[in-house]
Amino acid sequence: MVWTFGEEPLPQTSSLATVLRRIAGLAMALESEETLVDDITSTLAEAEGRLDSLSPASLTPRVGQLASSDGRVYLDHSRDIGAYNPCFPVYVITVDGDRASGNVEFPLVYEGPPGVVHGGFLAVFFDSVIQHHNCDVGVAGKTTSLSLRYLRPTPLLSVLDFTIDRSVESDRITSAARLVSGGVVLCEAQMTAVASDRSNLPEVSPRRSGA
Repeated sequence: MVWTFGEEPLPQTSSLATVLRRIAGLAMALESEETLVDDITSTLAEAEGRLDSLSPASLTPRVGQLASSDGRVYLDHSRDIGAYNPCFPVYVITVDGDRASGNVEFPLVYEGPPGVVHGGFLAVFFDSVIQHHNCDVGVAGKTTSLSLRYLRPTPLLSVLDFTIDRSVESDRITSAARLVSGGVVLCEAQMTAVASDRSNLPEVSPRRSGA
């Protein structure tokens, strides 16, 4: 059974994340100040105020003992976080039992050294795709360790391939992943996670109609 925990993002949220990620990257590439960027900033600042008035008073998620509180809805982080959160990478993944594969392309907003992906974003990427794999297989849990080996610089704006192999022993899931470009391994990751019991998951409050 596929593992989920939380509500799906609204389609509007996903559309916004895509545009924000692209705009940030394009603005970073400008050679000089442009009035268009001032216009975008002003529009977003106005939108921020209006959204704040529509948001819950507390931004603490309605999970567990706080499920009946006045906090915010918790969005499912089991897979495709980048689809609704521009701070996370977007990828394509295919799961086949204990093996998964896919591809990813890192945009400009994830740059560290010139033309290269910041190593911290690679850690976020591997944690995301490995847990996506675990959740699709149906046995998942909190990450307990994650280690990376940076073998080659990871280029921006290039379609890169990745593979994941996992095994489960007792209450631990062990995953080994690789990020590859043209047959050359760029980065390797080793991750362990708790093999949790779904029945132990805390309550998550659904969206509230009319909220």
